[in-house]
Amino acid sequence: MRKSILALSLLATAQYALAADFSLDSPDVKPGATIKPEQVFDGFGCTGNNISPALSWKDPPKGTKSFALLVHDPDAPTGGSGWWHWVVIDIPATTYALPAGAGKADGSAMVAGATQIATDFGAPGWGGPCPPVGDKAHRYNFTLYALKTEKLEVPAGATAALVGYMVNANSIGKAKFTGVFGR
Repeated sequence: MRKSILALSLLATAQYALAADFSLDSPDVKPGATIKPEQVFDGFGCTGNNISPALSWKDPPKGTKSFALLVHDPDAPTGGSGWWHWVVIDIPATTYALPAGAGKADGSAMVAGATQIATDFGAPGWGGPCPPVGDKAHRYNFTLYALKTEKLEVPAGATAALVGYMVNANSIGKAKFTGVFGR
């Protein structure tokens, strides 16, 4: 028993080491910086352009068969569930970037093979920041997961939370950064 626990621990450590160089970047959203009006939602009292930011990544772990992108605001006043702003699955392993505007709701600008899941705005595609007026600045976590499967088997109409569960169950590495926005 002790040997199997040690073996699992070593395997997890080795897997983490392989994913240590995995990184996610954006020319549009800098880590820790305020998100620009171009990315802010246009609705709910916000007047942004609602354009998804350009993203690029490098050095995914060996064995990556696809990627999933989850953008989440843990500070949203929702009773603890936060707010899902963008959920993209089945991004091919050969893809290393999403251009600005890839998050159009109709999917017309998304890379071939990828699927956008409905966010907490009620539709698929990018839904930019729009926290309540006077609330503290919210954090927007951009997390790209390297997955051990080419395609996630999620049911039609799956919620972002269910997809997040499936993503985590199939993850072999992740890269992330956080932007902020308040009003």
